[in-house]
Amino acid sequence: MAPELVTAAKPAAVASRAYVTFLAGNGDYVKGVVGLAKGLRKVKAAYPLVVAVLPDVPEEHRRTLEEEGCIVREIVPVYPPENQTQFAMAYYVINYSKLRIWEFVDYTKMIYLDGDIQVYENIDHLFDLEDGYLYAVVDCFCEKPWSHTRQYKIGYCQQCPEKVTWPAEMGAPPALYFNAGMFVFEPSLATYESLLDTLKITTPTCFAEQDFLNMFFKDVYKPIPNVYNLVLAMLWRHPENVQLEQVKVVHYCAAVSGSKPWRYTGKEENMQREDIKMLVEKWWDIYNDESLDLKKSHGQIDGGRVQPLIAAVLNEATARGVKLVAAPSAA
Repeated sequence: MAPELVTAAKPAAVASRAYVTFLAGNGDYVKGVVGLAKGLRKVKAAYPLVVAVLPDVPEEHRRTLEEEGCIVREIVPVYPPENQTQFAMAYYVINYSKLRIWEFVDYTKMIYLDGDIQVYENIDHLFDLEDGYLYAVVDCFCEKPWSHTRQYKIGYCQQCPEKVTWPAEMGAPPALYFNAGMFVFEPSLATYESLLDTLKITTPTCFAEQDFLNMFFKDVYKPIPNVYNLVLAMLWRHPENVQLEQVKVVHYCAAVSGSKPWRYTGKEENMQREDIKMLVEKWWDIYNDESLDLKKSHGQIDGGRVQPLIAAVLNEATARGVKLVAAPSAA
């Protein structure tokens, strides 16, 4: 049964809330972030999207994101201690830089979303969850990338713990483990400093920052329903736990490159499924929807007045020294 959401009383001032994502390099992931920005606009999210970018993100990509109303903030990379990354998958190591978002203390609460995520229903209400916890969706251990774990080897998965119970001789079952592609958190300099201090003495493991965050926040983690982060593998591993018509957030993450809509060919394992095709088409419908481009969806200055949402974005960006250029999306 999905956990119930308990929200706190809505505060009077909510200007210090934001969605946040992370972008590195000059590859095609910028398309995912553009799609995410347009998706949040389509569901009328009340808060801006902050994009934490590494120095290697080219100026062209930054302009594209600014044109979509994103607040672009450059961060310094974070790495584990030297010579300690051999146990982590190489392409995950750079994700330790996501820890920098705990430095964004000009926001009281944020929702982190990976760039390969799309939001199909408004989730602003998650900002009202009780403070003091990290909220995220539990992950699945049934895919091959988990083959190094005890869970995978005995067939145990926290998505269906009743199917294969945890053997008593192996001690207590492992703590709930969340997918770090989406989580609700509160920025804090004290937490950030503790994260970095802990990282210095923690040997990286296979899933790098996701394993690390699960270890660090295990005592304050609270699960939220799968509808807030539907990882594609759930469709074929745990269909009994998926009600697709109720899903609010889709995470286009699987063990194949073609799971990303902008790389989709339909030829890789499980990618030919009809539900996958539907979700990929749904993503492209948003990405290609010119009415969702910032300029076309909200207009520019009209009679000396700026639309309220644009004004809020401009004011926040100006405070950070970020220049927003109202122009058509690169999409």
